[in-house]
Amino acid sequence: MRRIIIYIVFTVLSLTGLGAKAQLYYRVAFSDKKNTPWRLSDPNAYLSERALIRREKQNILIDSLDLPVDPVYIKKVTDLGCTLVHSSKWMNSVTVKAEDDDIMDNIKQLPFVREVELTKSYMINKRAGNKLTDPISPGKLLEIDTTLYGQSSGQVNQLNGQFLHNQGYRGEGIHIAILDAGFYKVDEYPAFDSLWTENRILGIKDFVDSSEDIFEMHYHGMSVLSIMAGNFPGKLVGTAPEASYLLIRSEDINTEFITEEDNWIAAAEYADSAGVDIINSSLGYFTFDDSNMNHTYADMDGNTTRVTKAANIAVSRGILVFASAGNEGRDNQGWKYIIAPSDGDSVIAVGAVNKEGVPAPFTSYGPASDGDIKPNVAAVGWNTVIQKHDGTIGTGNGTSYSSPVIAGITACLWEANPGATAWQVKKALEQSSHLYNNPDSLVGYGIPDMQIADYILKANVVKQWEYNTLWMVYPNPATDYIIMRKLSKEINKKIRISFYQTDGKLIWQEIRNDATKIMLQNLNILKPGFYLMQIVSENQVETIKI
Repeated sequence: MRRIIIYIVFTVLSLTGLGAKAQLYYRVAFSDKKNTPWRLSDPNAYLSERALIRREKQNILIDSLDLPVDPVYIKKVTDLGCTLVHSSKWMNSVTVKAEDDDIMDNIKQLPFVREVELTKSYMINKRAGNKLTDPISPGKLLEIDTTLYGQSSGQVNQLNGQFLHNQGYRGEGIHIAILDAGFYKVDEYPAFDSLWTENRILGIKDFVDSSEDIFEMHYHGMSVLSIMAGNFPGKLVGTAPEASYLLIRSEDINTEFITEEDNWIAAAEYADSAGVDIINSSLGYFTFDDSNMNHTYADMDGNTTRVTKAANIAVSRGILVFASAGNEGRDNQGWKYIIAPSDGDSVIAVGAVNKEGVPAPFTSYGPASDGDIKPNVAAVGWNTVIQKHDGTIGTGNGTSYSSPVIAGITACLWEANPGATAWQVKKALEQSSHLYNNPDSLVGYGIPDMQIADYILKANVVKQWEYNTLWMVYPNPATDYIIMRKLSKEINKKIRISFYQTDGKLIWQEIRNDATKIMLQNLNILKPGFYLMQIVSENQVETIKI
């Protein structure tokens, strides 16, 4: 279950006591899109102009994942007696609800149905009281800071974020989607006044219950938003106070079922179609009210759970996805590790530290189960200054809060470097971090420095500094082979060699043990063009343009 931030108590009513038959939720996966009326040649029919511009700027082609689900398939499913909740073009599936599980037997017989999976049962949540519990008690604001940022200056300055802000890069023109549980009083609290007066609320969408008012729902998303968008001079200024925001509710705080992953996927697809640049997800998944739905640590391998697959797909569309690493570091049940979708191999998982850079006692441990460095980076998530539900400015704890700190300042970095791809921005964040050459399992590559990240992007340096080169690679340009010669004595024998396209897609990888001199052959199978060759040893990383 996700550990978000705030304590809340629910009265759980028996479904049978309500006098109405409870509904079951199912995911129905389809086998193909071959009869869909949508066409790759007409993307304007299903993607916004801004979504298309994002793809064009990053040389990303429209593909079958962009095509909506076949409406004929949807109708044939719902005609059998269930109700559509939402659909997923990336997963080629629908989420439906029904009062009678016998309906699913009929749906399974449809020739285009590949799989039917129960995603929400009758089971009553036994953990609602602590689902949004702060991992440790929040601290207090002990002193008055009369500067522009107030006490929020620490979480901005730790990242050298003022370097970008002082140059006028405060997120203008960057669109950020927040996937969360509710946005209580965002339409009332003064910290958000400028969002409304400047028309920078792009829209609202509820994938849990469209009949609800998200401004009267849970306040977790409001606090997350304040970390990025807050503009209360002298008290709280966010890391991206001039960005624009799409507010999406995907989280049902009353229960914990895997259908919430499908809500997340639908929300991310909506954000993509709307043309956002960044998604912040201060949510995560690993165990559920129905233990049959639980994930294992082995599932945290970067590309297994549905929500993680969807997060990776979002990145492949040119979106930067930031996800909380989790608050399981002190889990007495033995989990301790990162949670989905932060394990995604393309996702930026964010751990938590305090303003002095000390890892928070609750921050989840990496690595991903396949060995990838997780979390990727870290920021203040221990006594983070936030807008609180009672209207005051205070502090909160959790990787739910460190993720938006990074997501917001990255919006400013991208504004300063509009020609960069999402992959380049991600790598610049990692390479600018203080533990880049020696990442660990608590904060990953460490705490990014925006001045260094800005230099990396402006110099188009997607590798370590020239004077710290680890490998000689020749010939370059290459035809059918490359020779690699080790220049650093610190590199151990086992290394991982990866080739990426410039859009960040991994196309070739192998492990080698003869690390002094290596010949890579048969490279003529790669199409002509530019590639990024990443060489990873135990504690060294170098990326070279080929």
